[in-house]
Formats: sequence, structure tokens, C-alpha cells
Amino acid sequence: MSVRIRHMLRSDVAAAIALQDRVYRSIPPFTPDQFDSLLGRFPDGQFVAEVDGKFVGMAISLLVLWDDYSLHHTWDSVTGSCEFDTHDQNGRTLYGAEVCVDMNYRGQGIGHALYEARKKLCCAMNLKRIIAGGRLPGYHKHATRMSPEEYAKRVIWGDLHDEVLRFQLGEGFNYCGILHGYLSTDVESIGNATLIVWLNKDYDPSLPTQPAPPELFKERP
Repeated sequence: MSVRIRHMLRSDVAAAIALQDRVYRSIPPFTPDQFDSLLGRFPDGQFVAEVDGKFVGMAISLLVLWDDYSLHHTWDSVTGSCEFDTHDQNGRTLYGAEVCVDMNYRGQGIGHALYEARKKLCCAMNLKRIIAGGRLPGYHKHATRMSPEEYAKRVIWGDLHDEVLRFQLGEGFNYCGILHGYLSTDVESIGNATLIVWLNKDYDPSLPTQPAPPELFKERP
């Protein structure tokens, strides 16, 4: 199976909404206007995964000034309530707002390919890091017995399994803590999220944020 990663186009919006609706039952999908805002503000940060021409995954990102958010932010605050007017082209942090993979194609390297695309973009733009709020879809099964902090620690120690956090740790991200009340519509995570970070070891603080080179993804239509 060959996975193709390319930038998202406006012609992908209907497929993107349908994918979100299938994968996240309790979390409303973005609207066409919200996707239009994303693609207008930061087209280089929006990725699509295809297998045999089929839309099977996507990754949504924006640039932020991290000092404005830190450990106490929510999904709404960092995305401007999904309007994405918080995007700052001079920001040093690539914020991962969404990764979504078709359930029928999981375990086949698609999530890894999308994460690698983000890392490639981060390095090309001389960004300091990638930060995201990660879902904890297994937490609801343990919420009456432990806090989200204890749940995350037990996943890290190997005592429990959470498919999202375990995947993110495998992708080289570090766990930094719990974001309480991050996304109220995420029923499985009871509204909580992990704060995770990946550091760009090639980041040069003496240089400004760079524009994404047009040849970064040569397969871009």
C-alpha cells in the first residue's frame, strides 16, 4: 500500500467533513467556512493522506505564539473557536489542531506519514517545536477510578494502553501534562487532553520563521 501526502485543497473539504463525521461521533466536524478560513490563512499547514486516490486521513495545523497559551489553554482558545484567526505567521510553534485517519485504514502507517509531514514542515520553516493537545480515548473506561494524570502516567509506564497517547509517544513526542477542559465535546476523553511536544533539534533561534518552500511537497497538485 502506497500512502501519498499532499496539501489540502478546497475541493477536499466535503471529503474532510465526511471523514471527521465518521471518526469523531461526539465531536462536530468543521464547517466549510472554517476549512475555508484554514486554507486561506495557512494552506501549507494542512495535509491530506491518500491511498489509491482515496481520501483516508488529514492533519490540520496553525502557527501560534506559544507564550500566549501554555498549560492552561483549551482547543477553543488556541483555534479561536475554530475560526483559526489565532494563526500567526511569525509564530515559532506549529500547533497540531487535528489528525484524523479513516478507521478502515488505521495501523497502516497513515498517521505516521501525517506526523512526518508536520515535522518536515516544522524543520523547513525553522520552527522551534510542534505542540498539540492529544485525545485520551481510553480514559472514560477508567475515569471513576483515577485522574487523567494517573491514567496518562500508567499508559507511559505500560500498565494501560491508550491508542492515541501510545502512538504519539512512539512518534517522538514528549508528554508534558494534562489539559483539563480542553474539548468538552470529546466524551471519550471526558474533555481532557494531553499536552505533547516535539522539539526541532535543527531550530536556529538567530533566524526568523521561514516561509515554507514551494518544493517541500512536490506532489502538491
